Amino acid sequence: MTWDLEALETLLSKQDDLVVTRQQDCLLIANADGIDAWLAISGEQILVETLLFAAKEVQDKGALNDEILRTHMLFPLTTVGISTVADEDYYTAFGALSSQSKAESIQIEVDTLFQNVASFLDAYQDHLK
Repeated sequence: MTWDLEALETLLSKQDDLVVTRQQDCLLIANADGIDAWLAISGEQILVETLLFAAKEVQDKGALNDEILRTHMLFPLTTVGISTVADEDYYTAFGALSSQSKAESIQIEVDTLFQNVASFLDAYQDHLK
């Protein structure tokens, strides 16, 4: 099965701790802790991403980037990147999986992303102003 946004919205809305709303070509997913993530389908991939903090909040980007590259393997299924939103750079946490993934795999990806956000913020907080 290849997923579309309608089917993903139905799947994720079944989880009691998530609020899922359709926003143009993606889904906005909010968890009980107030963390928002965006889910989109891009070609053969499902991408889910959340903002961590603005790049301008980082004391030394080189030092943070070095630490991220040395510790990324400690956080399962989630990667840290940099995205531009409204002309401002943000560190983001994201995951990607096949648009043909099983329902359980999609739920695990979304749940793990939300769990990892707190871990990323804790691990990298010393780099913030």
